[in-house]
Amino acid sequence: MMKKLVVLSGAGVSAESGIKTFRDSGGLWEGYKIEEVATYDAWVRNPDMVQDFYNMRRKNVLEVDPNEAHYLLKELENRYHVQIITQNVDNLHERAGSGNVLHLHGLITQAKSTINDSLIYDIDGWELKMGEVCELGSQLRPNIVWFGESVPAIEQAVKLVQEADMMLVIGTSLQVYPAAGLIDYFNPQNKLYVIDPNSLPIRNYNNLVSIQEVASKGMQRLLELI
Repeated sequence: MMKKLVVLSGAGVSAESGIKTFRDSGGLWEGYKIEEVATYDAWVRNPDMVQDFYNMRRKNVLEVDPNEAHYLLKELENRYHVQIITQNVDNLHERAGSGNVLHLHGLITQAKSTINDSLIYDIDGWELKMGEVCELGSQLRPNIVWFGESVPAIEQAVKLVQEADMMLVIGTSLQVYPAAGLIDYFNPQNKLYVIDPNSLPIRNYNNLVSIQEVASKGMQRLLELI
């Protein structure tokens, strides 16, 4: 029976594909502050600007390709039952072929109703326009969890981490909650792998293997180790 490997991935995995990370931009996304584009208040205040911002981000996602880290994560499925929990809103894990991907913060290639969160639709192309509505007649917004909003998938993620035999944390600074808290639900007696150029604030684990590399080089090292 294959061991269960749960992967918590962050922006560092997609950065090598050419997707800008928030923290690498000095706290700005393409010149925008968080409160201007990534909160519900911003949407209420200036929906056109928020829509345009996410259209540009979506266009960026569709123009880039998965990188070696994405493909090597897919390769792990030959050895383990792999479940990816990602903080990334792009679909690069899926495009690399990973079969089990849970998006904590939503998926930028989808839209959802502004009055019913369960009404979610795939976006055709990169542009979601003002005036496009759900079946209830409500304006569609990006299917993104904005700052200050609840993270609906977090309970499912906790269960997956608790059930895992092994865990890999890759490309995340472990500074954004509640995602960063998922590691606390992992059995400290099991093997924990961490891939990140920086040293991360992780409590003591008996079986911690830390690889201080960018995602693609770190994945190469990991495959050599296991």
